[in-house]
Amino acid sequence: MPQGTRPARVGEELRQALAELLAREVHDPGIGFVTITHVKVSPDLQTARVSYTSLGDDKARRDSARALDRATPFLRRAIGQRLRLRRVPELMFHFDQSVENQDRIERILIDLAEERSSRAGGEPAEPETSKAEADPTPPTKERS
Repeated sequence: MPQGTRPARVGEELRQALAELLAREVHDPGIGFVTITHVKVSPDLQTARVSYTSLGDDKARRDSARALDRATPFLRRAIGQRLRLRRVPELMFHFDQSVENQDRIERILIDLAEERSSRAGGEPAEPETSKAEADPTPPTKERS
């Protein structure tokens, strides 16, 4: 049975509230530069899976994850005061790797474009040959 758009609307409200709280009211230096990318709320509105990204290396990412875990009770209380919900969802933070994957794909595409342009400008590109053309031995007939 479809749940409608309520979980999506609550997720968007949570995303906006969490982003504002992290920017203005959470003063934990371990959080660093965190961006809330998406909040997926369960159909029963009991749990919210919060996706975030952060700048920095793996150590900064681990520090941000620990700081977000420490700040979770404060964030739930603050959301309860801001949003009119019967029950504030349980917050579960997880790192969103889609941004890193997009960057990696973009770097690969840029490298391919540079390689193609260097081939076009410098040396001619070798034409691809089929397997039959690459084999120098002529086919032999079998006797029966």
